[in-house]
Amino acid sequence: MRRLLLVRHASTAAVRAAAFGADEDLDAAGVDAASRLAARLPRGEVIVSPARRAAQTAAGLTVSAVEPALAECDFGAWAGRPLAEIAAEAPDDVRAWMTDPDAAPHGGESLSALLARVRAWLAAQAELDGTAIAITHGGVVKAAVVVALDAPPSAFWRIDVSPLAITELHAHDGRWTVTRVNDREDTRAFSNPAKPRVSERSRGEVGV
Repeated sequence: MRRLLLVRHASTAAVRAAAFGADEDLDAAGVDAASRLAARLPRGEVIVSPARRAAQTAAGLTVSAVEPALAECDFGAWAGRPLAEIAAEAPDDVRAWMTDPDAAPHGGESLSALLARVRAWLAAQAELDGTAIAITHGGVVKAAVVVALDAPPSAFWRIDVSPLAITELHAHDGRWTVTRVNDREDTRAFSNPAKPRVSERSRGEVGV
């Protein structure tokens, strides 16, 4: 059996600004929260996305490999820009990107391309045994859930993935099952209980 824990990286300025991710660093809160990640994880092989924010999230872990397939969707010309700004400038492009899985108005990857990339990586992982921990991005985690469930591409938009949330998949005989999604239980324990929670959709990094 392959046990796979997918962990979205900790918070960045783009996450807090609801912007498309670029290759940015973690913010101060993200660095602090990432320092507690190891306590939430089992022993296992640690694989990370090539992005700086993923490497910084994994700073307290022993990394086995850097995996290009775990990179966030290529957002092309939209990288680093807030979704609201782009929607104001080019609403038709944003609408096409969110309704047509083959659309890539930003000049980067389409949702279909992202799903294909993650599907190929999961197929290879399903042939392995043991536990693996993948430090990656919101778009990749959501794509992995869609692939594991054999769901339509539109299901991608109905999955929430918060910074440092854990999503767990198990592979038996080459087939994936979903054990948990967006597990934030331990990260919430460190938040300020007096501060109202803001939904991930309103402030989270845009993952396709």
